[in-house]
Amino acid sequence: MDRTNAAAASGPPLAAVSGERMMELLGRMARWTKVGGTETERECFRALKDHLDAMGVPASLIHHDAYISVPLSAHLTCGGERFAAITHSMARSSGPEGCTGDLVDLGNGSAADFAQADLAGRVVLVDGIADPGVALRASQAGAVGVVHVSPHGLCHEMCVSPVWGSPSATTIDDLPTVVVVTVADAVGAGLRRHLAEGRCTVTLHATVDTGWRKTPLLVADLPPTAGPGSPDGAFVLVSCHVDTWFEGVMDNGTANVAMIEVVRILASVRDRWRRGLRLCLWSGHSQGRYSGSAWYADQNWLELEARCVAHVNLDSPGAVGALNLTRTGSAGALFDLAADAIREETGQTLLGRRKARSADDSFPGLGIPSVFGSLSMQEPGALKLRNELGWWWHTEHDRIDKIDPVHLVRDARVVLRVVWGLLCCDPLPLDYRRQVADLAQELESLSDRLSSRFDLQDADAMLRRLRQRLDQLHAASGGGIDSDTINRGIVAVCRALVPLDYTTGNRFAHDPALPLPAWPVLEPIRKLAATQPRTDAERFAKVDAVRSRNRLVHGLRQAVLAVDAALGGAGERFGD
Repeated sequence: MDRTNAAAASGPPLAAVSGERMMELLGRMARWTKVGGTETERECFRALKDHLDAMGVPASLIHHDAYISVPLSAHLTCGGERFAAITHSMARSSGPEGCTGDLVDLGNGSAADFAQADLAGRVVLVDGIADPGVALRASQAGAVGVVHVSPHGLCHEMCVSPVWGSPSATTIDDLPTVVVVTVADAVGAGLRRHLAEGRCTVTLHATVDTGWRKTPLLVADLPPTAGPGSPDGAFVLVSCHVDTWFEGVMDNGTANVAMIEVVRILASVRDRWRRGLRLCLWSGHSQGRYSGSAWYADQNWLELEARCVAHVNLDSPGAVGALNLTRTGSAGALFDLAADAIREETGQTLLGRRKARSADDSFPGLGIPSVFGSLSMQEPGALKLRNELGWWWHTEHDRIDKIDPVHLVRDARVVLRVVWGLLCCDPLPLDYRRQVADLAQELESLSDRLSSRFDLQDADAMLRRLRQRLDQLHAASGGGIDSDTINRGIVAVCRALVPLDYTTGNRFAHDPALPLPAWPVLEPIRKLAATQPRTDAERFAKVDAVRSRNRLVHGLRQAVLAVDAALGGAGERFGD
């Protein structure tokens, strides 16, 4: 066993994780509200920089332009009565006269619900916390407002922009054109009683402060201190957001202190690293729809594409009642590493959930695999919230009494295990075989549904070849080929496969902040399969499907070529 693998095999210094240290720092951070672009947020960032500097981890504090939206005040009137409400980041302000329209109840607010109603000039009533998809559908339908009904008595702060990051000249028109408010469940029930009696007209009053502001971004860059390191200057990106709603102790103070604790411990054993570590603490997550990480991805695209091997993000760990770690997300290549860490710390089995389109994951276009975001959650069904992070999530009740130090230590240890593996293991612990097996199942299903209507043989053949090559690469990782060569092949496979599985195709832009299906590259082919044969709809869909197939085969071919280059004489060549 070589020196690097011997260091990795000895494992991370887990016993060094200190709940007392994390809770002490968390208590200091809880003094500040950290709304994006505010002076209190800047004070917190400066304090975090001072803390890192004192740890011997020099950090740079950057300030950049970001489009930030801060909800200020809201209420709703109906039948002469005034009801409490909140409005949301990136929603429209109503103006002093308010926004008036007849109320239309759309239940869950699905696309099908919207398609069945005439909403021009009306106000939509929808169950659930505020959502960018609902805001987008309401805007497109010509509605003037949306009233969300909270699942309980608290109203949760949200951002309703479907634009990922600061809007550009090409995406600014995608921002909501509607006034959006949320009311408590009892208010929603009252509005529905009014509707049951006949026509119901409501007026929404909302004020939102939206515009360009300077926001902070904290970066610490740590290369290995001994040994050969990576010849390509490779590094692991670890990140979390600092900006919050209110004090935001769980979301996202606990992530801040856990990541800093992980970096503190790892920095003490930098002579055992095989590649570097970069810590980024973002603003603009909560009120800017991931504006900080999106800006960083855009400004550092070439370096990240050349050197970043993986992204570990953390959001809202360590909460009381957060007993479930089975439903966190990972890109396919990181699943085994994450599953092993969770099993070692908790005995739980990771379910294989895809990494969500959220949590500052601004890097799939670059081909960078990512893991986590939200790590530990409440038990399924414990709440009516979609992400089960706690009833206090995104409210003024997110305070330090919602944190369990034992859970915080547990979650920090899980992250420490994962980052340790990415820093110290050689070759890189990234395995794409599970991910491409899922793709094979999708292609097989589409081939069966399309039969003679659309030829997927080239894609099937290229995928079979890739699966064979990945098996060979995995076998070669045990010896016979130097690890630097294998690592270059693994990273090149990332660059080819991650955009196919997590983007719609433009590596230099950001897809909307809306859910994406697995392997979006297949979506035009899925739509073709849903058409009737020998119709115009089929012919139109086939135009997109051919382009999708070309992109898929090209990406798979790039991955095959990358593995061939790594295998050299140890495997079959591409044309064999």
